[in-house]
Amino acid sequence: MSALRVGVIGANAKTGWARESHIPAIQALAGLELAAVATSTPETAAEAERAFGVHAYSNGLDLANAPDIDIVTVATRVPDHRDMILAALASGKHVYSEWPLGRGYDETQELHLAAEAANRKTAIGLQLRGSPTVKRAKELLDGGAMGRILSANVYSSTAGFGPIVPEPYLYLEEPENFANLITIQGAHTLDLISTLFGEAVVSNSLPSRQYPTIEAGQDRAVRCRTTYDHLLFQGLSEDGVSVAVEIAGGRAPEAPLRLEIVGEKGKLSLNGGTARGFQADRLSLFLNNREQHVDDGELKGFPASAVNVGGIYAALRDDILNSSSTVAGFQQALELTKKIEAVLAAGDLTD
Repeated sequence: MSALRVGVIGANAKTGWARESHIPAIQALAGLELAAVATSTPETAAEAERAFGVHAYSNGLDLANAPDIDIVTVATRVPDHRDMILAALASGKHVYSEWPLGRGYDETQELHLAAEAANRKTAIGLQLRGSPTVKRAKELLDGGAMGRILSANVYSSTAGFGPIVPEPYLYLEEPENFANLITIQGAHTLDLISTLFGEAVVSNSLPSRQYPTIEAGQDRAVRCRTTYDHLLFQGLSEDGVSVAVEIAGGRAPEAPLRLEIVGEKGKLSLNGGTARGFQADRLSLFLNNREQHVDDGELKGFPASAVNVGGIYAALRDDILNSSSTVAGFQQALELTKKIEAVLAAGDLTD
């Protein structure tokens, strides 16, 4: 069977998440073909065409409507997702969207319903669900390697959302864009927790601002921060696992994730990450202080920035070919968005 043709919207030739993760993952996976990319100007499209060796559109909607594409990946800023995704679904494409899917629950629900109506497969960029290391950790937990699980402590950080905000990242400071520490780093972290332990039956959240004023843009104008840059979360799973989480912005990037799980028979830890956050890296896994071998399977040899994204693409590929539903899609994005909005609402008590 011929390879599924993938078009990536938001593929800048010089920088960006699509360049670091999506492009190398698609190019390395069997059964997928990078068929086109799209940027936002003729100049950057020309650069992308030279860099990636495929046709480049200067408008994402043109790629979304192109007839020779099977999967459209939307790796742009969150405010641009809706129009691109609706166009891709309307033209019969399967869709991989970066997380967050939409600007809050209502827009996310609209996109989920559109995908259901179009009867297309979707994937959401909660890439830790595609991580071989996380899958191995789940196998060890479920297999009883640590006995009954008692508790977990998580420190999850990113260099972003600190006191100095460069011009390209100012849109992250606008709450209506739904692209901030809580909705990005917070969501990836809480999704990891639910993947490992199931949903919390009891929880409480404390969003706050470590840096209530920021220096914004090229002129370093001082202004008040209107989003949150810190979160404390506590939860209790249905199985009685007590979880304590700290999610912090503006931190040194050398150790973005430290997750320690304590069981009656031992301790399991996950560590790693980059300045973008732990979701953008191949993690290390330790059982009772001994590093565990992780079989990457077909993802072996992938760049660290692409391995988790590659896991999502592999699952989406298989779902399309086998008419299955294994990859996290827009339904799961809707469920997580609802949880994140509840976390944000808890901040109203501290403002």
